[in-house]
Amino acid sequence: MEQILTALQATSTLELVSVAFGLAYVILAARENIWCWPAAFVGTGTAIFLFWDVSLVMESALNVYYLAMAVFGWWQWRHGGESRSKLTIQTWGLHQHCLTLAAIAGLTAVSGFLLSKHTSAALPYVDSFTTWSAVITTWMVARKILENWLYWIVINAVSVWLFIQKQLYLYAALFVLYTIIAVFGYLYWKRNLQHVKQAA
Repeated sequence: MEQILTALQATSTLELVSVAFGLAYVILAARENIWCWPAAFVGTGTAIFLFWDVSLVMESALNVYYLAMAVFGWWQWRHGGESRSKLTIQTWGLHQHCLTLAAIAGLTAVSGFLLSKHTSAALPYVDSFTTWSAVITTWMVARKILENWLYWIVINAVSVWLFIQKQLYLYAALFVLYTIIAVFGYLYWKRNLQHVKQAA
């Protein structure tokens, strides 16, 4: 506990900004509020530098992708529906989820191997898993796929362990919150989807 308190006292301003906007993004996304994307843009912009500084290469690269997805997500939620209308919540079948999980496993194995052989990346396979899972799941959020929240529950739980290993305790605490918010996000989006179906 003393080690955690010491680490929290040493937390940088950059990490505080990144955490604050990252938390705002997840809360707003769980509420299906389009302002989640500007919050994501600020949070991920700062996180790029933070993760590079602690040698989490894939996490740093992931946040470059998040930066682009913040713009893509804003546009999709506003114009990604039929005839460029507002995008509504959708759901995937078993076949789509099987393909997604296979893609995550394959990409994790390949990049984990390459990172372990050719870079000084810390925890290459775990870092690769959280990265590729998040790449695909963020796209699912941008397209308002309901099950994205179930993916995030797993990704966030693994990320908690990863950040503790790198002594990023504030980020670890943030991802505990993310895990909890993901549960509520799933329930909130599921309820909204049911309302849309009933209205149709």
